[in-house]
Amino acid sequence: MEKIIILDFGSQTTQLIGRRLRELNEFCEILPYNKFPEQTKEDIKGIILSGSPFSVYDPKALQIDLNKIRGKFPILGICYGAQYIVHSAGGKVQPGNTREYGRASLTYVDSTDPLMSNIPVGSQIWMSHSDSITEVPHNFIQIGSTQDVQIAAFRIEGEKTWGVQFHPEVFHTTEGLLLLENFLNICDCRRNWTPASFIETTIQQLKEQLKDEKVVLGLSGGVDSSVTAVLLNRAIGKNLTCIFVDHGLLRKDEFREVLTNYEHLGLNVIGVDAKERFYAVLRGIADPEKKRKIIGAEFINVFNEEAKKIENVKWLAQGTIYPDVIESYSISGNTIKSHHNVGGLPEKMHLKLCEPLRLLFKDEVRSVGIELGMTPQLIKRHPFPGPGLAVRILGEVTPQKVAILQEADYIFIQELRKWDIYDKVWQAGCVLLPIQAVGVMGDERTYENVVALRAVTSTDAMTADWAKLPYDFLAKVSNEIINKVKGINRVVYDISSKPPATIEWE
Repeated sequence: MEKIIILDFGSQTTQLIGRRLRELNEFCEILPYNKFPEQTKEDIKGIILSGSPFSVYDPKALQIDLNKIRGKFPILGICYGAQYIVHSAGGKVQPGNTREYGRASLTYVDSTDPLMSNIPVGSQIWMSHSDSITEVPHNFIQIGSTQDVQIAAFRIEGEKTWGVQFHPEVFHTTEGLLLLENFLNICDCRRNWTPASFIETTIQQLKEQLKDEKVVLGLSGGVDSSVTAVLLNRAIGKNLTCIFVDHGLLRKDEFREVLTNYEHLGLNVIGVDAKERFYAVLRGIADPEKKRKIIGAEFINVFNEEAKKIENVKWLAQGTIYPDVIESYSISGNTIKSHHNVGGLPEKMHLKLCEPLRLLFKDEVRSVGIELGMTPQLIKRHPFPGPGLAVRILGEVTPQKVAILQEADYIFIQELRKWDIYDKVWQAGCVLLPIQAVGVMGDERTYENVVALRAVTSTDAMTADWAKLPYDFLAKVSNEIINKVKGINRVVYDISSKPPATIEWE
């Protein structure tokens, strides 16, 4: 399969580059800057070098040998990527008097250059850098400028190498998608990456990979594992067994409802009630990463016990998607968070791992599900963390806290549906805070729990903005929760975006 390789030098917007290319129906892979795939060069149509938090002169600057790729593939350097191309060729990159961050406009565009084709003078771009290219080698040609940045874009004469000192991937660069489309045209990309083509290719690959061997899959009730199950069912049918573990941290009535939904899909599903086991191992644990790891470890134990009851299983399937993979590696060495899907099970169970969705973003998974004919109820379901309500109960998890949060969350989600807001929101849920607040109910003073409502809008969960829910709606939800959920006397609304916050509180 043809692809664009995006080499990640640590930029916060690297994932957005990938998203934009997928929007243009071109398959791409995001890889750490030093992990260029030597063995699959025949599939690579072009390479993009991402931005970076480093300066090219920083002692910790991330560096690669560009001679291995320059002249062999079309290349587009973005921000740090562009500066690194210039620096490694003997040009000059120098600190600016001020950090250039925010909107700017192109005052000069070489419209004859294929990268800048149809991009008008005056087009808005987005800058985010403290260094600037001040001098380029003789064979570098300026193709774009702003009022403050003379070499905002360049190409190298005699080879298909370009660089831009702005970010075409962000929304604020108005012609950014066009610039990336121009680069795909330079790379002679066919742009045939669609949900239908993914399904056809993946089912065939699964048949070849799995042959007549048996597979177990851990279902969560969410979109990712459900789409994984349907794809595998199409490929191997009866050789797939799904296991749905109730760890006691699901939403209200979710275990029963999800099993019913899976029956309608014709899947072979084993339901396991393991609530008490999880409550026992979580007793006294407040640290969020410890909670995630304990839940993951106990899930492995429960899943392993059930899987051993199935004869001759060779494969473990997981609903891992691309943000899981990206957030689980780190250029700087600081992982954002550990993921429920990634790690542990294959080694303990001595099984080979099958992750058919590992290169898809969340909205692409939904598109694949729709193409597979799955019900909107499953496809449009909001994302839900693998550790469940444990990461929405700040502090120690107890059955009592779970019950309180389930009731509050149920009211919130049901009201979102009643007000026809649910499908307009990417993800919503309640968070039980580890504090108590004074309240008055009737003539009595209360000292009870505080719950935070969280609702965000997003495309792929890599970035998110808080949802601007109507005041009347928030007033209704607050009133319903306080009146109907014993133990809560105060409701607040989280208005933090990602970044700097994350969608979940833990």
